[in-house]
Amino acid sequence: MTRTLIQGGLVITAGEELSADVLVDGERVAAVAASGTEVTETWARGADRIIDATGLYVIPGGVDAHTHMEMPFGGTFASDTFETGTRAAAWGGTTTIVDFAIQTVGHALREGLDAWHAKSEGRCAIDYGFHMILSDVDEHSLKEMDALVDEGVSSFKLFMAYPGVFYSDDGQILRAMQRASGNGGLIMMHAENGIAIDVLVEQALAEGRTDPRYHGEVRRELLESEATHRAIQLARVAGAPLYVVHVSAEQAVQEITGARDLGLPVFAETCPQYLFLSTDNLAEPDFEGAKYVCSTPLRPVEHQAALWRGLRTNDLQVVSTDHCPFCFTGQKELGRGDFSKIPNGMPGVEHRMDLLHQAVVDGHISRRRWIEIACATPARMFGLYPRKGTIAPGADADIVVYDPEARQTLSAETHHMNVDYSAYEGKRITGRVRTVLSRGHVVVDGDAYLGRTGHGRYLPRATCQYL
Repeated sequence: MTRTLIQGGLVITAGEELSADVLVDGERVAAVAASGTEVTETWARGADRIIDATGLYVIPGGVDAHTHMEMPFGGTFASDTFETGTRAAAWGGTTTIVDFAIQTVGHALREGLDAWHAKSEGRCAIDYGFHMILSDVDEHSLKEMDALVDEGVSSFKLFMAYPGVFYSDDGQILRAMQRASGNGGLIMMHAENGIAIDVLVEQALAEGRTDPRYHGEVRRELLESEATHRAIQLARVAGAPLYVVHVSAEQAVQEITGARDLGLPVFAETCPQYLFLSTDNLAEPDFEGAKYVCSTPLRPVEHQAALWRGLRTNDLQVVSTDHCPFCFTGQKELGRGDFSKIPNGMPGVEHRMDLLHQAVVDGHISRRRWIEIACATPARMFGLYPRKGTIAPGADADIVVYDPEARQTLSAETHHMNVDYSAYEGKRITGRVRTVLSRGHVVVDGDAYLGRTGHGRYLPRATCQYL
């Protein structure tokens, strides 16, 4: 096995910062020790490869717990495949994703899971796992939940939005939560009042309000907070934990904070688009706003302060991307003249680690909090820690050597995601990935991609480690 020494960097985990060397033996971290000691000098003599990290950060590979590769939506498919999307993730310092397998209404959970295994097997550049989207809650699918938890698919997403597609009513949600309370699964909730939103969509279109900005106006903040409140109360009735996905509104954060103040097992994530973009982007002229259509939608810029505050106080625990890209040409354009037909989703898997480092530079979060919300907590939340999310003996050698001083400008011309625009076009940020190891293999080195399709392995997961 190859022995790699990462030498002279500042090792940052969620728990500590240490000027240290990291010894990798094959695919695992063998040891971590203070730099310049006799021990590390011995390591250097026996290493097959030495990576000089002087002046750089050495951090765990990112864990993006919310992606949608090849997802069908609105008559088209997300433009990133498992091959292109995981390669782009690697370029950005993310070495693990958890994607969503989808149950089709009228079909078994197993069919949906098998379909996602078929899409991904032998195609991923980094390691990956699956959540399961429950689209059809009945006695058969409830029983299937038990088997999936035993097999390592330990989280289940339900939707209060999208009637006729993914929507579950309160009774179905309660039944799924009750099942999860018994089998150890974690319910993930898309919290928007889809029934009310559909009324507002119909009214807006009837009044000729068809531009992309109206997507944000009809999916109102109060309909996110109402659904968040309802999901929390249903989880309380069921005695089940709850994880609220892609929180975007200050009022929803308040609901989550209140639940956590009561000591309830309620967790939540937000996404970079809600931290760095706003309804100003949705209102861009000439249909450019369609690039920013996602659900939950972007909010007015003043909501960002509440999200950052929630991340600092741990009322929001995770930053994921909800990566679900659709090209502007030929896909987003499906909604010209009717914003409700714009495919919902944005690209982001490549830029999450960099944008969150920019948040460190800007003073929103600390360096250790950066690693906590992007690496360690998602790994713990979804049963992958300490194999993923940290740098410690025995962990997978998913390691990023990161240059905190490098400058870059985000652009569709230079990103590696399979989408024809960047949601952050022209944004200048400080910090950049220098080298990426996935299970000890160098997959990115400077401007060179050294990874390969099929390197990534499927990860059966344990249950949530916060319960």
